[in-house]
Amino acid sequence: MRCMRIEQYGGPEVVFQCQMPTPRPGPGEVLVRVHFAGINFMDVHTRQGKYATSTTYPVRLPCTLGMEGAGEIAEVGPGVQGLQPGDRVAWCLVWGSYADYAVVPADRLARVPDALPLSMAAAALFQGATAHYLAHDLGELAPGRSCLVHAASGAIGQILVQLARQAGATVFATASTPAKTAIASARGAQHVMLYEQGGFADRIRELTDGRGVDVVFDPIGRDTLRDSLRATRKRGLVVNYGNVSGSLGDLDPIELGEAGSLFLTRPRLADHMQDADTIQARADAIFSALLDGSLHIDIAGTYDFADFQDAHHALENRQMVGKPILKIA
Repeated sequence: MRCMRIEQYGGPEVVFQCQMPTPRPGPGEVLVRVHFAGINFMDVHTRQGKYATSTTYPVRLPCTLGMEGAGEIAEVGPGVQGLQPGDRVAWCLVWGSYADYAVVPADRLARVPDALPLSMAAAALFQGATAHYLAHDLGELAPGRSCLVHAASGAIGQILVQLARQAGATVFATASTPAKTAIASARGAQHVMLYEQGGFADRIRELTDGRGVDVVFDPIGRDTLRDSLRATRKRGLVVNYGNVSGSLGDLDPIELGEAGSLFLTRPRLADHMQDADTIQARADAIFSALLDGSLHIDIAGTYDFADFQDAHHALENRQMVGKPILKIA
């Protein structure tokens, strides 16, 4: 089978295509014929070595890239119940989807409705599940609550804006260009603005009569995090769920007190997808919303093995709006 692997960390050039024997599923595992794989920042981070010592995401060299995919079950391993060849499934946080076949633990899979294209399932599960736990588990968004969504034109940001509005929250959103703020507005954000070197915090204070928002969702890190604290109300919550601009390594906890006794958390999706029932429930929420039209996800591009490095370059340089996917079959 074909696969895209790395044996060292580095830029897109360290990824190479090779042929490997098709694996067999072990106890509690299934073999999936991959139709589409999601292309994510986590793939970039894997390639760069950011998970080299992670215990939450213990992916190690050498490895096949791709931590999200969708396809049809080809074979079930011993002890697997309730799944059979031909079932349509999707998964995330299991590496190896940049390949013709992937072995996935059965309890990491989500069933995909027949009416939902597998391309959309591969584009939606990781970002959708992330936005779902951010909005509902952490943000506890509801009528009367307010939130700030950074990078609101990105794949997660667009979903998060939509889920926040559906929950009844007031949504403030930031983006890097006027064209991207227009996307956030189209997804339902009531107040959109540019970052303006942290000026967004002053703007939010103005719009909330000095109070600030209840929750800030910040995937950017170093370039925005301190100003995110300024945009948050007293005893509010700042959720730093990514660091695309780098880590803020000199944050003193006393700053949280000075900013208004704030709560700061750095969550990871794996801790909010710990069992099969939770995985399926989050997938069902996203897939059903896609099918009934209450949630919209744009596929930024569909790439083949031959040109997937172009997708990694574009993603790494933040040149994409929406979610890129890799076509396998």
